[in-house]
Amino acid sequence: MSLNQISEQRCFDGRQLRFKHQSAVLHCEMQFSVYLPPQAASQRVPALYWLSGLTCTDENFASKAGAQRIAAELGLALVIPDTSPRGEGVADDPQGSYDFGLGAGFYVNATEEPYAKHYQMYDYIVQELPALLEAELPLTSLRAISGHSMGGHGALVIGLRNSSRYRSISAFSPICHPSACPWGIKALTGYLGADPNRWQQYDAALLLAQQGSDLPILVDQGLADQFYPEQLRTETLLAAAKRSGAQAEIRLQPGYDHSYYFIASFIEQHLRFHARYLGLLAA
Repeated sequence: MSLNQISEQRCFDGRQLRFKHQSAVLHCEMQFSVYLPPQAASQRVPALYWLSGLTCTDENFASKAGAQRIAAELGLALVIPDTSPRGEGVADDPQGSYDFGLGAGFYVNATEEPYAKHYQMYDYIVQELPALLEAELPLTSLRAISGHSMGGHGALVIGLRNSSRYRSISAFSPICHPSACPWGIKALTGYLGADPNRWQQYDAALLLAQQGSDLPILVDQGLADQFYPEQLRTETLLAAAKRSGAQAEIRLQPGYDHSYYFIASFIEQHLRFHARYLGLLAA
């Protein structure tokens, strides 16, 4: 087994696990968390892949969102990767900023040095991690994808570009139009170079406007979010969904901010949304 289990806690009769492994795609050791619901003790179960935001690790969602209770009821595994490669030799932001480099991989495949060797987070999430987990844990090949902020950007982009690999997409407070916000412009320039044409493949608003979506989408955005609208640009996703006629429900929630309190308030609705398309609940 190529997974090294480093922790386990019993949780709602399931198992909250943490692993590390050597990633061939990222050329470094990676850690990630998995919640296996009680049903996984006797059968394979589908999985929701959760992508976290800037500065997070795999532990934030597992400890703050309160998702395990509903996941246990539904029979849904939660897969929670880290947000960037890490370790000795992995390049960071030269200024040590929180919004680029370590903890801020943006779920892209970097082409610029010194980031290209390690920052291949898109391929890690789409290809390497599911193949590894479905071979070594009791998971089916049925997947959904969700995330928060930078991870909401990742979930939307990965789901839109890989509709055959997922059944549904959701996001909390996603960076919707990274080609036109400060966080996104910095990250995409650093990882992909200065040509904006190369950024479009990682821009959810542009992708949704151009191609629509074969998958159902649920997005929640708090109207008291300190990063709304400048960084998150939710209006561009609303316009893209309208233009393309996509099956997208984009909800603006009064009074909610960018924190995990917001996620905890609506995570049950998101898990039940995904469960319908994963065949765990009646439509």
